[in-house]
Order: sequence, then C-alpha cells, then structure tokens
Amino acid sequence: MSNTQDRLPRPVESERIPLKARKVSFSWADTPLHWVPGDPLTTHTINVLHLLLPAGERWFVHVYKQVLPYVRDERLREDVIGFIGQEAMHSQAHDEVLPHLREQGLDPTPYTAQVDWLFEKLLGDRTLPPGRPRRWWLQERVALIAAIEHYTAFLGDWVLNAGELDRRGADPTMLDLLRWHGAEEVEHRSVAFDLFLHLDGGYRRRVRTWAVAFTALVFLWQRGARFFMAADPTVVDGRARLRDFYLRGRRGLLPSTGAMLRSVPRYLSRAYHPSQEGSTQQAVAYLASSPAALAAERAGQTGRPGETGQPGKGAA
Repeated sequence: MSNTQDRLPRPVESERIPLKARKVSFSWADTPLHWVPGDPLTTHTINVLHLLLPAGERWFVHVYKQVLPYVRDERLREDVIGFIGQEAMHSQAHDEVLPHLREQGLDPTPYTAQVDWLFEKLLGDRTLPPGRPRRWWLQERVALIAAIEHYTAFLGDWVLNAGELDRRGADPTMLDLLRWHGAEEVEHRSVAFDLFLHLDGGYRRRVRTWAVAFTALVFLWQRGARFFMAADPTVVDGRARLRDFYLRGRRGLLPSTGAMLRSVPRYLSRAYHPSQEGSTQQAVAYLASSPAALAAERAGQTGRPGETGQPGKGAA
C-alpha cells in the first residue's frame, strides 16, 4: 500500500449508526452545590461545561443549518440533521442547570455574557461579498467545529469511563447529564470531521483551526474554573492553579494532562478519523440505560413530567 493511501483518513464503518435526538428529563432539586463531595475545584472545573456548551452548541446548530445546502452526500446530510437535533438538546439540557446554580449563590451571567459574545459576534455571521469570501468563512467555522468536536468526543469518552467520580460519591443526576451528553458526543463524533472533509478537508486549515480551537478551549476552561471558584460563597481560598488541575487528572477526577496532550498528534495525523477513537457500543449502551432518557420516555408514554432516578455506575 502506498504512503499516500496510508495517510488517508479511514472511517470505521461499524462505528456508524443513524443519529437521533433523545429527550431527557432532569430534576436538580437534590443536587448539592459541590456535587463532587468535598471537592469544589473538580465540581467547578466540570461545571464550566454548563457555561460554554449552551452558546457553543447553539452556534454549531446555526452554522450547520447554513451548511446543509452544500451537502451533496445524502447519508452525510442525514448525519448532519441528526447532529443538529442532538446538539440542540444538549444546549437546552445544560441551560437548565444555570437557574440551579443561581439558586445556590453562583450567578454565571458575567461569564456567559462573554461566551455569548464570542460565538455570536466574533464567530458569528459576517457581512461578506457573496461567493468565495462567504464560503471561506463558512468553511473556517466548519473546520473549527470539527476541531472542537474532537475534544467534546474526548471528554465524552473520558466521563463514560471516569469511575473515580462514582467512587467519590458524585451526584448521580449530574453524572447522568454528563454521561448522557458524553455518550451522544461519542456516538456522533465523526459527523463534524466528515462534513469538514466533504466541504474542504485542507490539511493546513485543519491545523490552523485546531490551534485556534485548542487555545480557546484551554483559556476559556481555566478562566471559567477560576470564575466559579472566586464566586463560590462557601470557598475561602478561591484559587484554581494548574497544579490542582494536574493532580486531579492524576487521580482520575479530571482528564489527565498526558491524555490531553496525546490527543493532539492523533488529530493532526493525516490518517486521523474520529471513528478510530472511543466506542459507539459503549455509548449506545449507556444511552439505553440513562435514567434521564428513561424518565423522559416514561413521561412521553404517560403524558406526565418525568423525574430522574439513580443512574447506574459508569464503565470504569
């Protein structure tokens, strides 16, 4: 086989399944402020998801609706439509956590206002001449989403296997939200990259947009964790140091620094394809047993609002 063939992205066909949006039903009444007991830093580092994802995933949906007319492959078009449905549901589910945080004395508005500006203004639609300039900006954003989705799938795979959170007694409802979302990120992990390949696939654009996405995610995440720690009314020393993140990664409470760094060359490899990472089988198995998904399904059958039960343990 030639070196050129070796560098081509190779999807794992057995990892592809039809995508669908799943309704979920969460109740936050019994979720404590520090839902990882005795560990506000781990709690708030993961809580940053609730600040970043609603605006980010609304942006994904907005961009992909603009992209649909350019998708010439019918199977990919179906995947993109399924992706849009799932991302819209994720945004809504994380948005519903924010009132619960406010009730506990954590007002996320100063941070979420900055995130909204980033996605709506900096990365939003621009008044550009028709033709190549507009297509260039659309392709740039599609490539950015592919890079971001590499890390959402990475985080989804991590949380499905983060048994240490169970052992530390993390709140089961919050774990279910994270694992339901993470499982769908693993399930649809190939869509953004396949769409990028379909519209452009340029390697220089992949590297450039990865650098932007990775830098922005690291900056926004540490900024969000520090914001939460400083705003937490129960924390005396509200610092969030890089060493603290590193140590919790070593303990399995957060993704490890080493795993994050090893993910970089995988995405930048010319042979990279997201289907080569994670397990669709594991993701679908969790989605079939998620208490929030089962509660919503029961509510749909009876016409009454559902309440979440206790989720089973994640695969450790």
